[in-house]
Amino acid sequence: MMRRLKPFLPFGLMMAVFMLSGCSDMIVLDPKGPVGEEQKDLIMYSIWFMLFILLVVYALTAFIVYKYRDRKNHKGYDPDNEGSHLLETIWWIIPIIIVIALSIPTVKSIYSLEGPPEESKDQKPLVIHATSVNWKWVFTYPEQDIETVNYLHIPEDRPVLFKLTSADSMASFWVPQLGGQKYAMAGMETELYLQADEQGTYEGRNSNFTGEGFTDHTFDVMAMSDAEFEKWASETKAEAPELTKGQYDKLMLPGHVKEMTFSSTHLDWVDHSKNAEYALDARERLGYEEKIPHSRAAKEEKKKREEEMKKQEESESHGDSHAH
Repeated sequence: MMRRLKPFLPFGLMMAVFMLSGCSDMIVLDPKGPVGEEQKDLIMYSIWFMLFILLVVYALTAFIVYKYRDRKNHKGYDPDNEGSHLLETIWWIIPIIIVIALSIPTVKSIYSLEGPPEESKDQKPLVIHATSVNWKWVFTYPEQDIETVNYLHIPEDRPVLFKLTSADSMASFWVPQLGGQKYAMAGMETELYLQADEQGTYEGRNSNFTGEGFTDHTFDVMAMSDAEFEKWASETKAEAPELTKGQYDKLMLPGHVKEMTFSSTHLDWVDHSKNAEYALDARERLGYEEKIPHSRAAKEEKKKREEEMKKQEESESHGDSHAH
């Protein structure tokens, strides 16, 4: 048998290396907060439990194939055996036990993650509105009255309550090392608690496919000390430019933008969880027309937007916008 399989061994090893090379950076299994830690524990429990089931199934398969193989003077094999209440009871009870063993910890985790982490539940959470719009993220700090685009700052060891919504396509908010993911939809609001226990920069992204710009629908989360966060929020409020309705309407156009910071918020004139049509109305006001992806017209419009963005970056150096 091994001699016959030998020619396929190099190919199998090559495919294994190729497929596993994408698993070298499994940040989901390196959590930096209590939410991510609980989700990691649930993932590992499910993996080990299912590996145990696979091991039992393969062992029984090998045993049955060997024991009941076709041979002379075979005793104890009855091909017409049917209606065994004992066997039918066993193969109904085992799947039920498996489903219960996977369901109970999953349901407990889902309900526990709906509230703030247990160890910091007595602290007042920092509230941040996270709004998705193709293909950027707008983060609003209502208590600090400031807003950022494509990045956010949070204090460590303090729960953060994200209020998620979308201006257009349904997106999914996810910071792999802190926890998630949860859907953000236009016309409604969902909530998600996260917390960072270590200072650092964590990658976040939309994990729900939303078209050609989905790949770069990302943001950075910077966790810092409480004093550093308060200092950053105060400086932003004092030094960053105010967000105008005209600027915000341009953010409603599909496309990517660089990181931006403002000393006011769009909540002064729109809440996307209550007004699902605002982005479409803004695009109509700006004369935007949907183009077929990768068509000549779409490429020309993309080039035009990139040129406008370049001009905007140049103007920001003169104080029109404030980068963090």
